[in-house]
Amino acid sequence: MKFIDPRIDFAFKKIFGSEDAKDILISFLESLLGLEGERRIAELTILDPFLAPKIKDLKYSILDVTCRDHRGISYIVEMQVQKVAAFLKRIQYNAAKAYVHQIERGEDYPRLNQVIAITITDFTLFDGFEHCVSRHESRETLTGASHLQEILYYFIELPKFTRSLDELSDLLDQWIYFIKFAGSLESIPTRMNLPPIRHAFEKAMVANMTSEEWEFYEKAGIAITDAKGAILLAREEGEAKGRKEGEAKGRKEGEAKGRMEGEAKGILEGEAKLLTRLLQRRFGPLPGWVGEKIARADLHSLEAWSLRLMEVGSLDEVFADRHS
Repeated sequence: MKFIDPRIDFAFKKIFGSEDAKDILISFLESLLGLEGERRIAELTILDPFLAPKIKDLKYSILDVTCRDHRGISYIVEMQVQKVAAFLKRIQYNAAKAYVHQIERGEDYPRLNQVIAITITDFTLFDGFEHCVSRHESRETLTGASHLQEILYYFIELPKFTRSLDELSDLLDQWIYFIKFAGSLESIPTRMNLPPIRHAFEKAMVANMTSEEWEFYEKAGIAITDAKGAILLAREEGEAKGRKEGEAKGRKEGEAKGRMEGEAKGILEGEAKLLTRLLQRRFGPLPGWVGEKIARADLHSLEAWSLRLMEVGSLDEVFADRHS
């Protein structure tokens, strides 16, 4: 028995965004948001239901849902898995857009509903703490009181989740374990046999996928793997070349300073050539300003642009300034 990997954006949307599997999404949301009693979800509407033939952008997809609890209070949940350019800024932009686009006129602001942005990352996003689930909100700086809760942010950083199957303590643990490890499992674990999670495993079964869904899934996985692999390999080759050239120059000059400067220059040149090749392969002939920008850049900028290349769709986005 094989399962698709929920960490791939296409697979996540198929599992959690299908109209016939709302119990999966409701169970995950209630366990993450700690919804109990009257706050439990009474009604859930998927704004963009999963339809395989309509999914063309395999690199970036957001799952939007509206929820209404038993108190009659509504809120919007936006879920995102795949990393994109200017990651934290994009998350805040999308949440703010979801908030303001609920109304057409400013005087209708009393009708605005709370927006909750949920982001799942397959990389470490915050270095300041070790827990994998974090909640972010606006607070008054002196008292710590929270008065502005119209937009909330929840993050699940999968690399920080280190619990084994035997250490899972609650339903949220089971959901995070499912998202992180389902793609490598060969059967449904006995202790994860609750109805919503079993349903999620059934939605993730390769045997239950259509040929068209499998084709989209394979393309999504291959694109991500190829992009990461190409950048990693090219960087390793560039660094090896830089070290070799640096050592040669250092020996010739007979000084430690020469070796260090030569190696640094070689790595910088190698990274610049790598980025140029990747840009040409992705976008074709490059305008002059691109070469000038690369020639003036430091190593940190070159590496950042190379990583960003697989996340964006234009040259302007590759070189856009970002501080998040």
